[in-house]
Amino acid sequence: MKIGTVKEIKTHEYRVGLTPSCVRSYCQHGHEILVQSGAGVSASFSDEEYIAAGAKIVDTREEVFDNCDMIVKVKEPLPEEFGLFHEGQILYTYLHLAADKNLTEGLIKANIKAIAYETIEAPDGSLPCLIPMSEIAGRLSVQEGAKYLEKPFGGRGILLGGVPGIQRGKVAILGGGIAGRNACKIAVGMGADVTILDISSSRLAYLDDIFGTKITTLYSNDVNIEHVCRESDLIIGAVLIAGAKAPHLIRREHLKMMKDGAVLVDISVDQGGCFETTKPTTHDNPIYNVDGIVHYCVANMPGAVALSSTQALTSTTLTRGLTIADKGLEQACRNSRDIFKGVNLYMGKCVYENVANSLDLEYTDLAEILA
Repeated sequence: MKIGTVKEIKTHEYRVGLTPSCVRSYCQHGHEILVQSGAGVSASFSDEEYIAAGAKIVDTREEVFDNCDMIVKVKEPLPEEFGLFHEGQILYTYLHLAADKNLTEGLIKANIKAIAYETIEAPDGSLPCLIPMSEIAGRLSVQEGAKYLEKPFGGRGILLGGVPGIQRGKVAILGGGIAGRNACKIAVGMGADVTILDISSSRLAYLDDIFGTKITTLYSNDVNIEHVCRESDLIIGAVLIAGAKAPHLIRREHLKMMKDGAVLVDISVDQGGCFETTKPTTHDNPIYNVDGIVHYCVANMPGAVALSSTQALTSTTLTRGLTIADKGLEQACRNSRDIFKGVNLYMGKCVYENVANSLDLEYTDLAEILA
């Protein structure tokens, strides 16, 4: 199979879909790799390293798209890339379709086979290709939130860890999954007063076992959400329903309950955001203010730490990518439920139910197509 990767064009997206190490693995399996010149430079990988690993360097993204059976990316295609696909081509990347009907319809029209990293599901229900980015986004969320609490950025002027003789900053985390747990780890490490909310009693018990008296655990309901809105300096949204649009847990009216200059960080922004006032931002202009509340809603947070993120991401995407390349997507889906669950679009049809429901699209069962 011919496999290619291109330079990401999303604003301040520095990650790359394949590392030289990945290229070497694909080549060892007998595949041909094309890499757009400069695709890995921002993640600290030179063209020479790709060549040494066995890749062919080409000048333009058009050459990659025109000549490859599978495109491996990091982020979803932007509109200017929709027309580059050819029918039947495999796209292997993060997609987050439930929050973007224009993207979904563009890829349906292209008649491609689109596999979303974020819906690849292991037998235990975990999302292995989403986990590393959730870990990084969770940890970054506190780091960024702490920065934007500073007065020059419109924040309250709060030091999360405090100093002797004053109160520590209060952090609330909505969602106790991978991102929420990692946010909690950093917030506790910084010395903040941390509360974490979740709808799962077993998840709250698990977090209580890990962090003990260093945190407060609360069931996620309207009363407790209103409570943390009134009390918190920083609220981190870390809610995930696989493949579906995130629910709005904090609504516009909640902002009036919050302290002036408090900060909201929405890790769930790729899936539409869990705050009603969320709108995607970029690293160029990461924050905006609504009713006196600072919002940080960068849609590709891990892109800021491109080397770490690329290494973490490709460590999980490579094995499944090799399976797809070795067997072809259809046989890979028959052999691996992980990969089967990752397919969101197939030859003009939406085959992931949560995406179809979120966007009011017709759903087609992939199992029937592959039967």
